[in-house]
Amino acid sequence: MIFSLCACTAVRDNGSRSSEQDKEYVKAVWISYFELNEFIEGKDENEFKKEISDCFKSLKNKGFNRVTVHTRAFADAFYISSYFPSSAYCFGTQGADMPYDPLKIMVDAAHKNKLSLEAWVNPYRVSSSTDFSALSKDNIALSMKDTPHLIVCDSGIYFNPASAKVKKLIVNGIKEIVAGYDVDSVCFDDYFYPTGDKSIDTAFYDEYKNNGGELSLDDWRRENVSSMVSSVYASIKEINSEITFGISPASNIENDYANLYADVEKWATSDGFIDYICPQIYFGFQNENQPFMSTVKQWSEMAECDVLVALPLYKAGNEDEFAGDGGKDEFINNNNIIARQVTYLSKLDDISGFYIYSLSSLCENDETENLYSAMQ
Repeated sequence: MIFSLCACTAVRDNGSRSSEQDKEYVKAVWISYFELNEFIEGKDENEFKKEISDCFKSLKNKGFNRVTVHTRAFADAFYISSYFPSSAYCFGTQGADMPYDPLKIMVDAAHKNKLSLEAWVNPYRVSSSTDFSALSKDNIALSMKDTPHLIVCDSGIYFNPASAKVKKLIVNGIKEIVAGYDVDSVCFDDYFYPTGDKSIDTAFYDEYKNNGGELSLDDWRRENVSSMVSSVYASIKEINSEITFGISPASNIENDYANLYADVEKWATSDGFIDYICPQIYFGFQNENQPFMSTVKQWSEMAECDVLVALPLYKAGNEDEFAGDGGKDEFINNNNIIARQVTYLSKLDDISGFYIYSLSSLCENDETENLYSAMQ
């Protein structure tokens, strides 16, 4: 197994950050769909159980207390679903019969190893390709082809956030997960509107305006996403109020708002949207565009919910392309950046934990060993 580690929240009270003294500080690791594929591909149920259990045991021993596993990366699933076909990254072909349920096994393995398990979902992404023939015949997106319910652009196929039908599908998909599996939390990441092209939702926006709507196109788009987020939050709490719901957006608040139509400030300062926010602050201390410490400060001062921070272990040893001349070599010249970031965050009273991106970056090297030491 190439990802063997030896080889390579609480709900807001009145809109303010929780003050529970015994709330566990989150130490999470992202496990993406392509990493899960390495555990599942060609493995029978017993082999998968053993390898994922060994991985989770090692993560616990290293100091992690949460695994955030890709449960639905596209319009397909790593679990048995009534709405979405099986993922191509499970058993080779999208829509293939599932000889076992990976999510159920992962939930059981996580809890056995005293880890919480978070279901990581990309709500709008259908495919990273524009080729509809790659979708299984039972993929619900095929029934929406050539309709306003889908957006097709250079980066792939997406469900249209303006569609009430899409919102209902997303909500039902999340309800299916939290009702059917003993997950501890649910996380959406940074895929919202895939493009600002004005043509993608003309039919829906014209209908809105004809019915008396007064919001500008941009504000209306933001409201579409916020309405989905609040509906998901409400559906989760209705089923189990102990399950937390969070979002891990891109780190630039202004860009989230203007270009992804993700009103992260509204979600993080208003009741009924999220329990936590986890910005992807994938920058070093010397980054000339978004220095790590000032970016953390911006988010922690803005948010009134729990704030966690996603960290870029994947950059270790690599040039940081967009960091400017002063920061581009920071991850090459240092082997303790992530460890220093973890230590820095642990000293801030208004930070509730961190996420490491991602599992495959936990290789045997000085950066990772320094991280483990900082986590203790």
